[in-house]
Amino acid sequence: MKRLLAAALLLGATPGLAQPAPEPQPQSMPAKLPFSPSVRVGDILFLSGQIGQVPAGMDKHLEGFDAAVKGAMDSIGRILKDNGLDFGHVVKCTVMLDDMADWPRFNAAYLPYFEGKRLPARSAFGADGLALGAPLEVECIAAFK
Repeated sequence: MKRLLAAALLLGATPGLAQPAPEPQPQSMPAKLPFSPSVRVGDILFLSGQIGQVPAGMDKHLEGFDAAVKGAMDSIGRILKDNGLDFGHVVKCTVMLDDMADWPRFNAAYLPYFEGKRLPARSAFGADGLALGAPLEVECIAAFK
């Protein structure tokens, strides 16, 4: 019963606190997407998933994968910066990979974004059929304090 009451209070209070964060710099995505790049609720910033797209002519699992990770992580960095934050404020990331065989390669390209900062909590899983045929998607949660 206590959990039900707590959940009801949280759900009832959250919409009034939730507010879209400022729009990030333009990306190579459709102009009008049905979601916000990020939403701030109190001192927490929820970032929408950022996909990594493989540049034309590159192999999806070779040099193109590294470029896709960089693209997704750079997009996350821009959203964080637009909100006065950086990767040191990230507390949780969820990573979706089209092919779990790319997990070690993802880790190698991901780690430099947190160099000198504590690593956030993270989950990773395989997902078939990511948006726009992307080989990966990364979503994060950041804290202002």
